[in-house]
Amino acid sequence: MKTIKTLLAAALLTFGAAAHAQATYTDGGGNEYEFQKHMFLDLQGGAQYTLGEAKFKDLISPNVQLGLGYQFSPVIGARLQASAWQSKGGWNGFHVGNEAAHTQTYKYKFVAPGLDLMFNLSNLIGGYNPLRTLDLTAFIGGGANIGFSNDEVNDLAKQLNAGQAAAYNLEYLWDGTKVRPFGRAGLELGIRLSDAVKLMVEGNASILSDKYNSKKADNPDWYFNALAGLRINLGKAFKKVVPPAPVPVPEPVAEPEPEPQRIVEPAPVKVEEKVEPIRRDIFFLINKTDIRATEAQKVKDIADYMKKNASAKVVVTGYADAGTGNDKINDRLAAQRADVVVKALKEQYGIAADRITYDSKGARVQPFAENDMNRVTICIAE
Repeated sequence: MKTIKTLLAAALLTFGAAAHAQATYTDGGGNEYEFQKHMFLDLQGGAQYTLGEAKFKDLISPNVQLGLGYQFSPVIGARLQASAWQSKGGWNGFHVGNEAAHTQTYKYKFVAPGLDLMFNLSNLIGGYNPLRTLDLTAFIGGGANIGFSNDEVNDLAKQLNAGQAAAYNLEYLWDGTKVRPFGRAGLELGIRLSDAVKLMVEGNASILSDKYNSKKADNPDWYFNALAGLRINLGKAFKKVVPPAPVPVPEPVAEPEPEPQRIVEPAPVKVEEKVEPIRRDIFFLINKTDIRATEAQKVKDIADYMKKNASAKVVVTGYADAGTGNDKINDRLAAQRADVVVKALKEQYGIAADRITYDSKGARVQPFAENDMNRVTICIAE
């Protein structure tokens, strides 16, 4: 079916983009959260609307869904699920003998196990954040619909007089148990209740062959589910990493002034002392431009050197790693990583702007052989 092929193509594109998704998050206090692969359990209930020839309210029936899933990354997940209970159909123009024609509804039962591929859109677009209150996830999947207990419409068909040509739309009348493939797609909204539990609200649509509701309509049959329930993580979804407190640097002890000498010495020849340059590499997390607490001391080292050596100047150069993102994203990240260090030197430590030169190389220049180390700002003062 064209609809299913389109949805599968979109899912593959999303899967490719999600391969580079960020897997860590740093909060305002400098605490890091690392994503952990985990299983989860879904328990949901709600209502189903089966598309057919009757009023909307007359084609609503109860529905439940049970799912067992696995989250492979902040964006990609998969779920084995089974929805079940009841579907409905409508027979427009049904009448027996001389009674007036009317719309007659009938119900039948089903169980529909299947597999869903799931894509967390909030983490894909906004970056991984395990503390986010609302998460929006899209999914696409398919499976087998097992229909049974189709007795009501079969009993209605038996009530018709032999002379009535009422089988115009019941050419697909079925009995017993029938298994038909289905495809489905939907969205779910997760509301975080705790580290382990979310309240889930889900809407999905399933497409089947024209033979599902016993009526021939020359187009596929559809049903739509609206569900609410809980998602329970079966294991830790993330690991919290608390950075160590920075080690205080002792203040230098001032040496005592030497005793004045009374012996008059010839004026010494002034020799300019050569000052050795200093280099500090400030590393950043993927897709981040803020200076972490563990890296802040390096910026202070540069500032202390500049204050101690009044004629010294510093060159600040920002970089991004070539292993993720693209040139547009990496150029922005590299420039912002240089800017945040320059801003700290000027505003936090009072270094004059005319003593600072800064540049950014994006990912076109890689100062380190290891990819992750190139998320860096390199400062050289001399």
